[in-house]
Amino acid sequence: MKSNRSVEDWNAIREKFQQIWGYSDFRYPQAEIVRSLLQYRDTLVVLPTGGGKSICFQLPALLQQGLTLVVSPLVALMENQVGELRDRHLPAATLHSEIPRYQSKKILQDIGQNRFRLLYLSPETLLAPKVWETIAQPQIPINGLILDEAHCLVQWGDIFRPEYRRLGAVREALLASKPQDRLPIAAFTATANPAARKTICTVLDLKSPQVFLKNPYRANLALQVKIAWTPRGRKQQVLEFIQSRPGESGLVYTRTRRDGEALAQWLGDRGYPTAAYHAGLSPDERRSIERRWMSNQLPFVVCTSAFGMGVNKPDVRWVVQFQAPTRLAEYVQEVGRAGRDGKRAVALTLVSEPTGFLDGEDRQRREFLQNRERSQRQRARKLAKKLPPQGDVRAVTEEFRDGAVALSILHGLGQLQWLDPFHYQILRGSQKPTFESRTSEDIAKYLNTRDCRWKYILQAFGFREQARSMQCGQCDRCSRSR
Repeated sequence: MKSNRSVEDWNAIREKFQQIWGYSDFRYPQAEIVRSLLQYRDTLVVLPTGGGKSICFQLPALLQQGLTLVVSPLVALMENQVGELRDRHLPAATLHSEIPRYQSKKILQDIGQNRFRLLYLSPETLLAPKVWETIAQPQIPINGLILDEAHCLVQWGDIFRPEYRRLGAVREALLASKPQDRLPIAAFTATANPAARKTICTVLDLKSPQVFLKNPYRANLALQVKIAWTPRGRKQQVLEFIQSRPGESGLVYTRTRRDGEALAQWLGDRGYPTAAYHAGLSPDERRSIERRWMSNQLPFVVCTSAFGMGVNKPDVRWVVQFQAPTRLAEYVQEVGRAGRDGKRAVALTLVSEPTGFLDGEDRQRREFLQNRERSQRQRARKLAKKLPPQGDVRAVTEEFRDGAVALSILHGLGQLQWLDPFHYQILRGSQKPTFESRTSEDIAKYLNTRDCRWKYILQAFGFREQARSMQCGQCDRCSRSR
């Protein structure tokens, strides 16, 4: 596929950027990322939350004829980004399970007529038969495949969202059906340590990717970890924290739907208008909470980890994690919702006292999740022995309830290859694993570190040189030492 000559004129590119988004110029490394995508290079981008990642793939897509596929993990994230593009009268659409059938049919027809430049969809939707049949048509040029929030491939891809493991076979399958000879893949995330970056590159089969890394340090964000001695004391600490910040916008993260609803009710009974946000709500209920929070009708939302991913609300002054997440990458994602405008913000995480004797909920939750994951892997390994050595994933899924997960885990262990997004071949003999260990050791060490918290995060994410002299001066550890 030849690049449009106008795309090569950098002045024209900058003018288009200024026209659409109104910024005077790019922030580093936005311009370099745009160049990479316009040159049809595979690209891996790790930029902190609020670093302007979306513009980096939206602009190249809008500058070209044809369609750019954006694989995104959450309906709310897709709706927010497409909504912002449509507000600017830009040709973008989203397909997901919550869209009415008649509307999905119309979108597929418009895709066939090349009316969009950006199409947002989940891995599951991308690989759905009707959607795949549409985008695989020879007359529809595909300019690129973008994996947004690429850390989800690592966190969810082997067990909870097995379709992520099939994305590496998408490029060759699409190229086989089209006259074009190139289809770049780019992965974007705010949090990926060296092991996660390797997993992303391997699973997506990135070819000599251009890599753009920017460390996650945010000088305006003060990190705090405090002990909650009892369940009652944990709620009281949240209440006192909110009381000390009247009128400020914030988020309270809980690990389960039940905890979120109970805490929102408890805070509401004490006169604080809020709402519990989780996957169990209807689409209309979720959109309503998002709008009320974005417009400051709700000063804060009690939510599970999905809320806020990709939401562009710059004036969030605080984040409270009612319980700590199980992974350091998830921690950095959540605290990164605060202070995106560059002004001072604070992130507070509440943890049980070290023995867990007075409040064992954190330990019990961690053990439950570890045991559940271990059990899922054991079931998948047993099931793998019953699978045909070569076959169709849809047939396997119909015959075996956990068939898709078993195939995903085999792929993660290096014992399976995808012949295309729908057909697999099991490999015999020892292969090289292609998944990151899901251990929770990194978050446990972080919560108990006596060193600067930002220093620990930089080291964990592979920025050892920057970490060497790091003392942020504002986290709870630095404050105590000072």
